[in-house]
Amino acid sequence: MKKVTITCDGSSLGNGNAGARAGAVAILSHVGDEGKPHNKVVGEYLGCATNNQAEIVAAAIGLEALKYPCQVEVKTDSRYVVDTMNGRFRQKKNHEYWRRLKDAALPHEVTWTWTRGHAGHPIQELCDTAAKRIAFAGKVDQHLLQEIAEAIPKGKVAAS
Repeated sequence: MKKVTITCDGSSLGNGNAGARAGAVAILSHVGDEGKPHNKVVGEYLGCATNNQAEIVAAAIGLEALKYPCQVEVKTDSRYVVDTMNGRFRQKKNHEYWRRLKDAALPHEVTWTWTRGHAGHPIQELCDTAAKRIAFAGKVDQHLLQEIAEAIPKGKVAAS
């Protein structure tokens, strides 16, 4: 199985209030057979959604972008996602979002890892910036995703 790292983040401008706008981003990274790093950026605009919902969707879109079963480490700054997927939190709401994430994770061997947000991790910071920009714009702009992909340090995968 290919080993993939997914670094993801969600953002909701106006979290939980009427008119809130949310975006989600995931950066998928792996080292190819030729030893060359590969990165792919995916995003989704959620419309009126909470920050927690955007965090769940960020992980889901990363897993949904995989074409076949992989060993995956999902890195997120959301303890809500990590602790729920690791069985430490019970799902009390957002059931349709959790169902989407669980369905996306099903074909893969997934490890859920928490990383501190806004702590200088360059890939996490890129995800945060992109998720906020998607939420603000109210749409996913492919140019934005390409810009984020190009901002990943050359010769590295998002796992580093």
